[in-house]
Amino acid sequence: MRNLIYTINLTIDGCCDHIQVGIPHDDLYDYYLRLVQDTDAFVYGRKTYQLMVPYWPDIAKSPSGQEKTDIEFANAFVAVKKIIVFSKTLDKAKGENTEIVRTNLKDEILKLKQEQGKSILTGGVDLPSQLIQLGLVDEYRFVIFPVFGGKGKRLLENIHLQEKSKLKLVEARAFNSGAVALHYRKQ
Repeated sequence: MRNLIYTINLTIDGCCDHIQVGIPHDDLYDYYLRLVQDTDAFVYGRKTYQLMVPYWPDIAKSPSGQEKTDIEFANAFVAVKKIIVFSKTLDKAKGENTEIVRTNLKDEILKLKQEQGKSILTGGVDLPSQLIQLGLVDEYRFVIFPVFGGKGKRLLENIHLQEKSKLKLVEARAFNSGAVALHYRKQ
């Protein structure tokens, strides 16, 4: 069975808003690049999808003037075989490898996890919070940035977990930027 991995950038005070977190430094790009290269499916909600697409595909198509790290990440992003977007409001998706799903979240994720392939990666806040509530996330990759956001979205806002989930720390890694990556698995 394939693993569903949730990855998110956080401030020290738990803010998930990408504007509050800031831009990752070069040493973090390698971390994210390897994570995406070990993935062959993304699962997003509409908001995260619209942040990622067309941004990364556009860089892959027109790399002129872009940073080398952005180009490498963009190429890894577009190499992922499938993007699944859970949305009730998105009319159409960009790209042949993108599918909009409006059916039962739990059933669709369980079906996707049964398929052959690499890991499944999800990000953002709203959809992953629902996936966590349903007990479908297998691994967590939190990158904590050395800043206080002060405001913004928080993970699991307005979500009530049915039961306590225990996680096992697999790896903790500090970066030159002061950020720390924490990798947990569900026990």
